[in-house]
Amino acid sequence: MVTIIHQRDKCIGCHYCVEIAYNRWRMSKKDGKSVLLGAQNKRGFWSVKVSEDELEENQRAAKACPVNIIQVREH
Repeated sequence: MVTIIHQRDKCIGCHYCVEIAYNRWRMSKKDGKSVLLGAQNKRGFWSVKVSEDELEENQRAAKACPVNIIQVREH
């Protein structure tokens, strides 16, 4: 199991996460920030549990993020 965590409030809308891991990320037309699909908000941290097959692309998305607001944790 993998958990992806996103601090959406700090997003600058660079779009890298969407380009790298389109299955899990979209850009909001409302405010131009990225949206972690399926995630739940808990005190400004959006998180979702996903299967192992999404690990690699989301690790690349986290690494590409210029403001380091994406974390990917393996369980």
